[in-house]
Amino acid sequence: MKNKTNHLLQNVILDSIADGVFTVDDDWRITSFNRAAEQITGVPRQEAIGQLCQEVLKADICERNCILRKTRETGRPVVNKTVHIVNSQGRRVPISISTAILKDEAGGVIGAVETFRDISTEEHLRKQIEARYSFEDIISKSHRMHRLFEMLPDVAQSASTVLLQGESGTGKELVARAIHHLSARRGKAFIAVNCGALPDTLLEAELFGYKAGAFTDAKKDKPGRFKLADKGTLFLDEIGDVSPALQIRLLRVLQEKTYEPLGGLESIHHDARIIAATNRDLYELVRAGKFREDLYYRINVIKLELPPLRERMEDIPLLVDHFIRAFNTVQNKNIQGVADEALACLMFYNYPGNIRELENIIERAFILCKTDKIQMKDLPEFLWTGREDAERAIQQPQSFRDVEAAFLLNALRRNKGNRKRTAEDLGIHKSTLFRKIKQLGINVPNETFDQ
Repeated sequence: MKNKTNHLLQNVILDSIADGVFTVDDDWRITSFNRAAEQITGVPRQEAIGQLCQEVLKADICERNCILRKTRETGRPVVNKTVHIVNSQGRRVPISISTAILKDEAGGVIGAVETFRDISTEEHLRKQIEARYSFEDIISKSHRMHRLFEMLPDVAQSASTVLLQGESGTGKELVARAIHHLSARRGKAFIAVNCGALPDTLLEAELFGYKAGAFTDAKKDKPGRFKLADKGTLFLDEIGDVSPALQIRLLRVLQEKTYEPLGGLESIHHDARIIAATNRDLYELVRAGKFREDLYYRINVIKLELPPLRERMEDIPLLVDHFIRAFNTVQNKNIQGVADEALACLMFYNYPGNIRELENIIERAFILCKTDKIQMKDLPEFLWTGREDAERAIQQPQSFRDVEAAFLLNALRRNKGNRKRTAEDLGIHKSTLFRKIKQLGINVPNETFDQ
């Protein structure tokens, strides 16, 4: 009678929990299954009891990577691991699971327990956010980047040469690929070549190809990048590093749409859309006599400037989340995000290496992380030492309010304290910026300025 009463009480308690809960015995058969578990899986309790858990949940990890089995073997619980199950209607449902072992009064292991919750709503919201803040493979909520997004479809439909200007690591190749994918040439090749990575002789052979016998090791004809990109897109990265001699040849190819392979006697016509990119100020190079003026105007038909990451700091949380999810997939981990104080620390840094540097920082932290969230100790030491702002970030608990204040302060500094220009830079009304400054207690830099 007492056991029956305890069993009924246990069921009442389990049914009051919003998360799905089930327990298994040593044979992996379900011994209890609460009401929330019924609702999420669509399987009635009476059908689930006595069944193998993998036959009820049909999760994507059941066969080879069972989390519950790992918990039984190691004794270590798992918290908030995202997996997918197939419910009774055959629908794939994303759930977040946590596991622990069950012991008797003597401390012996008698089974395991798993709790899980349906995160379909969170997944749907995440996808909506991604759709709102992404364009092709580019992720940003910066209004400057969104102005660029608005231009890209029109740019892609033209045949004009495009010049992408921006610091290293700002995503110039991603933008070039987006233009290609949006254009009528999307079914043909996108060919990229880094003009700054090769000496003249090798770069010339890479671009234009060569004929057999053109030099000692030329055993057979080799097509160049212009040939490979025919009817497609040729991306000339770091074009500002091309030597004056090769600039002359490039100018002729762009003007006449023809070229001769090394060792060749006949001109070959090319039909490749040219997108050039540089991290240097080409106009200043022209003025200094280091870049041909006629070539500059030939490639500078449509110029798109990519802002550095320090001028779009609002993208950092979005990019961090994107990188963590990508690394989770590749390395089969389940890092949930970044602790508030670590995010605040990331917001104080100015990223001379831009998005590429942020990605490397997150990859390092991801590898070192021992918890479900990246902590400040997982970040490189240079991020949180030697700077007054960063030291304050370590010493005081951080919150979203601190992160928002850091972001606005960086924007104000970037615009030398000019609040009107800062508001335009952030894509918000000036009165909204004034209100935020007052709410967050920000001391505006006094370089100053037209308010």
